[in-house]
Amino acid sequence: MQIPYELALGWRYTRAGRATRRNGFISFISGVSMLGIALGVAALIIVLSVMNGFQKEVRDRMLSVVSHIEIFAPQGAALPDPARTLAEARQNPNVIGAAPFVAAQALLARGEDMKGTLVRGIDPALEGAVTDLAATNGQVLNMLVPGEFRVVLGGELARSLGVRTGDVITLIAPAGQVTPAGVVPRLKQMTVAGTFDSGHYEYDSALVMLHHEDAQRIFRLEGPTGVRLKLKDLHQAREVAMELARTLSGQLLIRDWTQQNRTWFAAVQLEKRMMFIILTLIVAVAAFNLVSTLVMTVTDKRADIAILRTLGASPKSIMGIFVVQGAMVGVIGTCVGLLLGLGVAFNIDVIVPAIERALNASFLPKDIYLISKMPSEPQSSDIVPIGVISLVLAFVATLYPSWRASRVNPAEALRYE
Repeated sequence: MQIPYELALGWRYTRAGRATRRNGFISFISGVSMLGIALGVAALIIVLSVMNGFQKEVRDRMLSVVSHIEIFAPQGAALPDPARTLAEARQNPNVIGAAPFVAAQALLARGEDMKGTLVRGIDPALEGAVTDLAATNGQVLNMLVPGEFRVVLGGELARSLGVRTGDVITLIAPAGQVTPAGVVPRLKQMTVAGTFDSGHYEYDSALVMLHHEDAQRIFRLEGPTGVRLKLKDLHQAREVAMELARTLSGQLLIRDWTQQNRTWFAAVQLEKRMMFIILTLIVAVAAFNLVSTLVMTVTDKRADIAILRTLGASPKSIMGIFVVQGAMVGVIGTCVGLLLGLGVAFNIDVIVPAIERALNASFLPKDIYLISKMPSEPQSSDIVPIGVISLVLAFVATLYPSWRASRVNPAEALRYE
């Protein structure tokens, strides 16, 4: 099969030798453009992969405490029929676990120290079906026996109050008791059964767990305030929540895990989008270096262009030669950048520790950050657009110089040759 001469000449100009100083300079600029595109594409892939890794780490730690979907009664009241709500929720094919819970707010006191807390009444036997916290703290949660009024505190909360396992603390319910002396807050002394560490500061510093039957007695509820669900695919939480809203009986409120932390996820998405735009500018600058490269190439090859025109080459063919030359630089730079970026992103757990050992430094100190290893999660939804944008920018950068080449007048170009 015969290769079109536009493609052959474009490839030849791309790998032009350095026979003269001018050709050498053009090849140098072309190489710099190719390197710039490769580094820009690699930087985009590495940064977005690391951001995806951090997002996944925080999300997984969050979901070790928060369930995928919560179904609860309005105004914090008890569910009218918890058994029916549980049965109807389990009928959804996407639901793989369900458990009742009691949600409330209270004050936790130890001596003169007092902290506002989120109180969650759970069923220890079913908690493992809806969160991963029971997998790492199952023995502690199993110590929550109804009637013994034991609590499990977040690690940060226990440290701020200075309590340990076996200590007695006071739980103060917000609704008080009416007595002849006035409204007196309801107090209940609880025994600390243990602590948990989810790796998420918001919950480790404020969450208190106890048996849901004890929580119902303390807050004077007739039953659980809601039901927590775990799904096969956490990314379908919003769709499943909409399905449950149509199938569940009664006036119930449904909230998925993305709604519980909407501000945080919105901030992460905005930051990721801005980083994508900023780093794309690096690729754009490198791609538009091709303009100067091709303009100099066109000026240097005016005689060649004129000869091709006299031999019958059309302006369209001349334009195609230089489009191929610029596109080749873009394709090679993009492919090298993809290989480099993916190579670093998939091996960042090896590369970063090696750099830390070489510099005798720690990029993620364990006593400051939640994680001590640099996470990375390359996603095709990021990598494909990066490659496409890089190729499009390189192609667009070739249009003007190629158009100028097609407008060269053969007679004027050969007059002084």
